Amino acid sequence: MSTFNQLFPPAPTFTERNIADLSGKVYIITGAASGIGLELAKILYSKNATVYIAARSLKRAKGGIDTIKNAVKQSRGNLEPMVFDLGDLKSIKPAVQQFQGRESRLDVLFLNAGVMTPPANSKTVDGYDLELGTNCLGSFLLTRLLEPTLKQTVAMSDTLPNSVRVVWVASLLNLGTPQGGVKFDNTGNPVQLKAMDNYMQSKAGVYFLSHELAQRSGDGVVHVCLNPGLMKTELQRHGPPPMRLIMGAVFKGPKFGAYTELYAGLNSEVQNGNYYIPWGRRGFAPDHLEKACKASGKGESTSMRFYGWCEREVQKFM
Repeated sequence: MSTFNQLFPPAPTFTERNIADLSGKVYIITGAASGIGLELAKILYSKNATVYIAARSLKRAKGGIDTIKNAVKQSRGNLEPMVFDLGDLKSIKPAVQQFQGRESRLDVLFLNAGVMTPPANSKTVDGYDLELGTNCLGSFLLTRLLEPTLKQTVAMSDTLPNSVRVVWVASLLNLGTPQGGVKFDNTGNPVQLKAMDNYMQSKAGVYFLSHELAQRSGDGVVHVCLNPGLMKTELQRHGPPPMRLIMGAVFKGPKFGAYTELYAGLNSEVQNGNYYIPWGRRGFAPDHLEKACKASGKGESTSMRFYGWCEREVQKFM
């Protein structure tokens, strides 16, 4: 789809009105204490689902839960906090273990949280570039740790085919994404780029991880990636004031991005490995990213190389 078509999409056709009762279904949404994740949680909770509000602190998670309960008065669902920091890899496994001690199923994991253009040279607790570390490594580790529960859900008698999913939230990859997606140094590590180039590199990495896991998914778990759409959310909190002013005046509210994620997570037409665009339509990544997912000769593709780097870096946290 063209950039213009993604910047100014048609009205959403898949909304809360298209969702049946979700009693007994379980969802995790990262970054659910505000913005798009909060709006998505409201929708799922309103349909009686159990929704885990994943956030960096218990205070933020509980704040999100209170906001949702105040907005959705009638629900037979459950809202639960899930506390970890994607920028602190050692915090993820204990949270997953606690979740797995309470739940036997996970229908959809929404990898909604992200960091955009923090102060220059910002690092994760583990010393990685903050955007690559949070948007890619943290989300990848969380997904790998939750794989047993996702696979277990696929095998349950009440699970429909292709309904167990991991939704990877990228961005408008047509604009500003480095050619080929991710740049590596001569030691095989991703290079930290400047400003928005680095953010878009991290979102290309998200696309690569979704693609690689979809290729490896012989267990019935569906992996999809999406551009949620351009909206005014907390994601722009580090941006310059003129950008925040323009985005606030032009862009839609976060509920529209929630519709994109809702489509990718629950629409029955969604297929493994596909890419989706606002506000819930099939789309395609730029040609240079699709090319970067294809190996030439005997060498690794860029997406395979990035997946391998992520796999190596998270091993000690598994």
